[in-house]
Amino acid sequence: MTTHWTARPRWRITGTGRIALGPGKADLLQAIDRTGSITAAARALGMSYRRAWLLVETMNGCFARPLVATAAWRGRGATLTRAGRETVRLYRLIETRSARATERPMGRLLALLAGADRPASVRRAASRPRRPRRG
Repeated sequence: MTTHWTARPRWRITGTGRIALGPGKADLLQAIDRTGSITAAARALGMSYRRAWLLVETMNGCFARPLVATAAWRGRGATLTRAGRETVRLYRLIETRSARATERPMGRLLALLAGADRPASVRRAASRPRRPRRG
């Protein structure tokens, strides 16, 4: 059976016992930007509104400027601030550049995994014990 392995960076910005930003929070920010609502973003990501709100509250408290702005009246939606959009852009840029920088060693590492795509002759040779050279 052939397995298609993948790898991706999962950066987390942490401090004082809190995670200011990570892959899930970046996804949440993008979903809020797309939907214009914390409720709709939470639903799209399969999480509770309370969980999404707590994540937004944590991010807004960790950054110098809030990343998400909510309307004064409940139910009027949410938007990313300029700092929020810049944060998502920079986070995704870091992910992309990290993946690109590690492409070669990651390819070699993935090739070592069981069931990795490689020619049958390579799989057989790798599983066969080496005989000592005589000479």
